[in-house]
Amino acid sequence: MTSLALLLIGFSLFSALILALTHFRRENYQDQTLAMFMGLVLVLALSGLQIAHFAWLYLDLAWVETPLYRMTLFAVAPAFYLFSQPLLRPQNQPPIRLAQLWHALPVVASLGLPAESSLPFAFIVGAGYLLWLGRSLYALRNERANFHLELLLLGGVFLIAAVVSVLGLLQATLPEKLFFSLYAISIGTAFLLVQLALGLRPQLSAEVSEAAQESYASSTLTHVDCDAVLSGLNTLMQTERAYEDEELSLPRLASRLGISAHQLSELMNARLGKGFSRYLREQRIDAAKSMLLNEPTASVLSVGLSIGFTSQSNFYEAFREIEGMTPGQYRKLNTQKKSAP
Repeated sequence: MTSLALLLIGFSLFSALILALTHFRRENYQDQTLAMFMGLVLVLALSGLQIAHFAWLYLDLAWVETPLYRMTLFAVAPAFYLFSQPLLRPQNQPPIRLAQLWHALPVVASLGLPAESSLPFAFIVGAGYLLWLGRSLYALRNERANFHLELLLLGGVFLIAAVVSVLGLLQATLPEKLFFSLYAISIGTAFLLVQLALGLRPQLSAEVSEAAQESYASSTLTHVDCDAVLSGLNTLMQTERAYEDEELSLPRLASRLGISAHQLSELMNARLGKGFSRYLREQRIDAAKSMLLNEPTASVLSVGLSIGFTSQSNFYEAFREIEGMTPGQYRKLNTQKKSAP
């Protein structure tokens, strides 16, 4: 058990670094600065817990009994809430304000709690946040066809968190290091499931946010000429190559079409069967495929940057997601097909 815990602690720390460097970037969280920042806080908090678990399980250093560990433990649930809420909040709700800093109260209160009761209380607090998350995910039930496997993986993370909450309440009855081994394993497994989900859907956060807006709203297309808007959208993409704008967002594109961001989001989902993030990636990848074959001397990086991607890693992620191969592999495969007799 301890060996597995140590292995998953190492994986957690490596995974946290990868997420911080590749996922929690501005291009993945357009208009969602708070979610991006709190995601980084959450990853940092979980990493801190895993470091303390390593110190206790491998080095016999009782870092899990320190005030800093308790504060970090209490920070996890509020950080996850403040990361999730902007993504799952319907557009007609007010934005998050400074008044919501009351979510920091459990962290501060942890300093005044007796050590023996702080862990159970932390998991009681976490259970309350889990109930909110479960309610929010239930609101996406009509979108399960679009996120079937991804929601299944994230549901696994939810289940792990629920089990850990129960274990936290029973912590005093478990053998000395067993709880912390199980907790370390749970965090590592959660990191693994998140990595799998993002491997399937690199832009999962943006797409879930779009789906959440649709699930809460009634139709806004009653007085919209949908065919005319779709025709204008096609012109913007095919003729004006609007996808080349690396700052292109749903509100900016909707403004150019003369409708609201929510109307455009609803129209895309209803008529095209996809959200804005997916649609934009597909437009860029279609353009990339043509450039890769028609401009054989252009580097893969220059192709990606010229069609709106802000980094090579983003370009590769999107290309692999849509085409199942890297841009270089696509160019080589299709060049060989052209040259074959």
